[in-house]
Amino acid sequence: MSSCVLYVVCPKENSSTLFSFIARNVRQRRVPKLCGRVNMSTGVSAVTSAVAVVGSPAMSAEERVYEVVVKQAALVREQRKQRPLDLRRAKSVDDVTTGDLLNVAYDRCGDVCAEYAKTFYLGTLLMTPERRRAVWAIYVWCRRTDELVDGPNASHITPKALDRWEKRLTDLFEGQPYDLYDAALSHTVTTYPVDIQPFRDMIEGMRLDLKKSRYESFDELYLYCYYVAGTVGLMSVPVMGLAPESNASTESVYNAALALGIANQLTNILRDVGEDARRGRIYLPQEELALAGLSADDIFRGQVTDKWRNFMKGQIKRARMFFDEAEKGVSELNSASRWPVWASLLLYRQILDAIEANDYNNFSKRAYVGKAKKLVFLPVAYGRALMAPSSNLTKLADR
Repeated sequence: MSSCVLYVVCPKENSSTLFSFIARNVRQRRVPKLCGRVNMSTGVSAVTSAVAVVGSPAMSAEERVYEVVVKQAALVREQRKQRPLDLRRAKSVDDVTTGDLLNVAYDRCGDVCAEYAKTFYLGTLLMTPERRRAVWAIYVWCRRTDELVDGPNASHITPKALDRWEKRLTDLFEGQPYDLYDAALSHTVTTYPVDIQPFRDMIEGMRLDLKKSRYESFDELYLYCYYVAGTVGLMSVPVMGLAPESNASTESVYNAALALGIANQLTNILRDVGEDARRGRIYLPQEELALAGLSADDIFRGQVTDKWRNFMKGQIKRARMFFDEAEKGVSELNSASRWPVWASLLLYRQILDAIEANDYNNFSKRAYVGKAKKLVFLPVAYGRALMAPSSNLTKLADR
């Protein structure tokens, strides 16, 4: 049930063969060291794993996640104060052969993005070459991570396999990638102020998928949504960049990116109720189901009743609130990075409309956005991308 912000315009039904695609394009072996060593202690301690987001038991999920947001935003804020990014640097070492390998690595990431996230891929073509390549690298890592628990080999994945994947993540952050896809991300995290913590937190979300099939409260669900989707916003903002003319605080832009991830994941959950129930999973908050007079048995029966409709209306309203919050930050991004984000936001929130159009039957009818509607909204997204930063986000003192 996990998903990533970067591929919100690419439904899961198109993603079941990602690893077979990778197998056709690259051999799984450790490649030569392509990137310099990264100090992972900046922003968030590299010693702690995803558990670092948990914090004090007395804190709510939003408070715990906000601690990570503040630390990630500090990386970008410090970089903006010290010097602009030198995005013309194409190689991390002088060796021409290594530079060629990096180009091949990024091209392979672009191929994956083009095959599995066509609409998003088109949007990235408006970004600068350096930023688009970095976004492709992040996209591929997130996709491969998600495939571990949702892909064709998911039944064979164990917690130890995720531990090995996390060790591999640590290696690539230290400049020791295992394959070309890792090499592209390894180079990306040396070029942009990207911290390892959101990546580790995403792996923690995969661990939850292996051991947890119910969420008692929305607080629990919020933390899960952060792990599997909100993290991608934290990974991506440093690459997409903030508009030089933006007066918004770095933290507020990160919060908007986080809200988009939460909104997308909540939408996934509402769209996939029936599909998840057939796998024995219920991601809807148990407390809220009980308040609505519903139970797990009602979900498994899959009958659309007035109680269900009223419950779904409240769930959809909350998801839209997160989309509204996310909209406030998109215009604060670098102008070349806005279109794919706007396209993702506008198209994905249409799924909520589709659920309503299906009379809230998300048990046996799948809500989706057709190609015709996508074509209509892409120009709308492009028009919004041209808008200058607004004053929607409060300027805070960047200390």
